[in-house]
Amino acid sequence: MTKSGWLFLCLTAVTGLYGLSADTQDGQTTALIASGVCACGLLLTLVVGRRIKFDPVLR
Repeated sequence: MTKSGWLFLCLTAVTGLYGLSADTQDGQTTALIASGVCACGLLLTLVVGRRIKFDPVLR
């Protein structure tokens, strides 16, 4: 996995855990939205790094 992939994985885990342990509803919502954005970044780096192969032909 690339360095940016590891970065987004760590950011997703940290913001997700913070979102689950936040005291206020606003803090929880903000952290979980940030976790979702970081997860999308992780998927993007995996696709760009070709760790996930996309096969348009379903067999």
